[in-house]
Amino acid sequence: MEMPKATDADKERFRSLVPDVPDVSVKPMFGNLGAFVNGNMFAGLFGGTIGIRLSPENRQQLESSERTVPFGPADRPMREYTGLPEIWNEEGDGDDARAKAWIHKAYEHVAGMPPKEPKSKTRTPGK
Repeated sequence: MEMPKATDADKERFRSLVPDVPDVSVKPMFGNLGAFVNGNMFAGLFGGTIGIRLSPENRQQLESSERTVPFGPADRPMREYTGLPEIWNEEGDGDDARAKAWIHKAYEHVAGMPPKEPKSKTRTPGK
């Protein structure tokens, strides 16, 4: 499977859409980016596609009213994430406002989840 890489312009746009608040961190992930709150990803970049993790109600609302796309690899999209409509990448500032609003809903949803426990860094004996 070939992993699409985000362009510098894609990464810059993603960072501009993510809430600028102290508890959000944006980290590189496989040549793309992820936005995290309390260790949980609420938005990600996969090539030029932005995916967000919404409550089931908000996900249903977005998917029923817009031309959303799957988020992640074509053979294994991330089931809890919805890709924002690709046309929003092309239409200009008004769509950035819509993208920001939906990304903020994802942030609020995921911020309400329990913090993700850091993975143990212990090694298995003999390895």
